[in-house]
Amino acid sequence: MAKKELFGLCPYVTAQKVLTGKWSMYILYLLTDGPIRFNELQRRMPEEMTHTTLSRQLKTLEDEGLIVRIEYQQIPPKVEYQLSEIGEKFRKVLSVLEVWGNEYIAYLDDVKRTLREAGT
Repeated sequence: MAKKELFGLCPYVTAQKVLTGKWSMYILYLLTDGPIRFNELQRRMPEEMTHTTLSRQLKTLEDEGLIVRIEYQQIPPKVEYQLSEIGEKFRKVLSVLEVWGNEYIAYLDDVKRTLREAGT
C-alpha cells in the first residue's frame, strides 16, 4: 500500500515542507519590517552566511510564494525582497512563535538555574 502524500492536505506537513531551510522563518521575520535589499538581509543574519546560501534560501521562499523579489531597472541594479500576500499572513504565526520562543528560553533558564543550584 502506497503512503499517502500529505503535502497540500495536512496543514502541518504542508507548513513544514514550505518552511524548509535553516533560516526561512528568520528571513520572514526580518521582512516583516518591510522591503529589504539582499546585502542588508545578509548583514542582519545572526551567523555568517554565504551569498549562495542566502540566494538559495530566498529563491526557495520566492518559489513557495512567501516572498516577492522586486527588481528595479536602474544602474547600479537594485533588488529588494518583501513578504507576499500569503507571506504577510505568516506575521500572526511569527507573533505566536515569538511568545512561545520566549517562554521556552525562560524554561531553559529555569532548568540551568535548577541544575546549578543542585550542583552547589
